[in-house]
Order: sequence, then structure tokens, then C-alpha cells
Amino acid sequence: MYYFLTHLRVVAALVVRETSTRFGTNPGGYIWAFLDPIAHIAFLSVIFMAIAHAPALGSSFPLFFATGYIGFQFYQGMAGYLNSAVTSNRPLLSYPNVAPIDTIFARYILQLGTTAVVGFCVFGLIGLSLRASLTIDWPFIIEAAFAASILALGNALANNVLFVKYPLYEKFYSIVTRPLFMVSGVFFLPDALPHPAREVILLNPLVHVVMLFRRGFYPEYRAIGFDAGYLYSVTFSLLFVGLLIFTSSRSVLRSR
Repeated sequence: MYYFLTHLRVVAALVVRETSTRFGTNPGGYIWAFLDPIAHIAFLSVIFMAIAHAPALGSSFPLFFATGYIGFQFYQGMAGYLNSAVTSNRPLLSYPNVAPIDTIFARYILQLGTTAVVGFCVFGLIGLSLRASLTIDWPFIIEAAFAASILALGNALANNVLFVKYPLYEKFYSIVTRPLFMVSGVFFLPDALPHPAREVILLNPLVHVVMLFRRGFYPEYRAIGFDAGYLYSVTFSLLFVGLLIFTSSRSVLRSR
């Protein structure tokens, strides 16, 4: 119990430190957290409004792209932030009470909270611009956010070790994952694709995350092809592998 409380206090302190480091005391740091998704959503909306009469779901382009972008960000924002958790906090690991996993958990909590607050504000603004009120099914949204964040956590646990041991892998990972935004169903409906493109796209677990997230905003969306079993199989398998790699490399993480 004492060990648990000690690490709980360490994680809480790290969350405060990470918040100060990431956003600073200047309100501009917080404003950018909101401007970035708003700019992406506005850009996609303007582009597709010029080439299409209506979005693939509903009648609002901003809402359609926001459901895709925010759902995707629960993974992408988390993965990008967690991948450097240990290396960015290496000086603190010289203290015996600070474990490498504490840095991961601190950033996980901060990023999950940040994305949730940003998403709430973005959808609030979009809701004010709509003629009809938003119909929100919270269980779908919460489940999608949880699945995306755990998928990112498992991925980052492995990457924090592999990036240190194999610098070339970090560059390879950056190149391979760059097209994820394009193939995760952010600006299209995967279930509307023809065979065999649909089956190939559905191999990407993030596609299922975005589909699940959109079900929370569109009651009429059937999400054909969504497979919760596949999503959670990949998610928890990656989490298990990530934990295995991370816990077996504690000495490597502390010594470098």
C-alpha cells in the first residue's frame, strides 16, 4: 500500500510538471491545444464543401470531420506524446522513487484529459452552429476513447524501449505511421468502400475506433464492418507486448 501511494504521489507531481512544461504559464499554450484541431477540421470542411454537396453522414461537414479527427486524436495525440515520456524525463529517473512507468502514466493522464476537454469544447462549438441539437450516445464515445488510448499506451510502452535501443527504428516508425491519418477513416466511411479495399482498410484497428466514435454522434450510422472483438484483440495484445518489453528493459531505460 505504501509503495502504491508513493508512486501515486510521484505520478501526480509529474502530471503537474508535464502540464507546466507543455503549456507553460502563458495562456497561449492552452489556446494552441484548441486551435490545432479547429484548424484541421475547418480546413477539411472547406475543401470537401467545395467538391461535395453533403458529407458522408448527416448534413454538417464540421461535425463529420470533427468526429473523425477527435476520435483519431485519442490515439495519435496520445501515441506521439507518450513515445518520448522516458527520454524527456530521464534526469528524474536518477531518483529511486521515480520509476520509468510513472512518466508514462503521468503523460497518459494529461493527454487523455487534454483531448477530452478539447473534444468537449470543439463539439460544443459545433453544436451551437447546428440547427438541431446534437444527439450524443456517451457509451460509444467513452468506449472509443478508451480503446484508442489503450492502443496508444501499448504502442508507446514498446516504443520507449525500442527508440532507445534502436535509433534507426524510430526513423522507420515515423515513416511507416505517417499515412495513418489518411487510412483511418477520418474523412471517409470505411464501410462505403468497395471490395476489396474495405476489407484491407478494416485491418487497421484505428478504423474501428473512428467508426465506434462516430456511432456516438450519429444514431443512424450502422457502422457495417465494425468488429469490437478484433479491435480489443489487437489493443490488448499490443498492450501485453508493450508491457512485456517495457518491464524487461527497466535497467536499459534507467542507464541511458
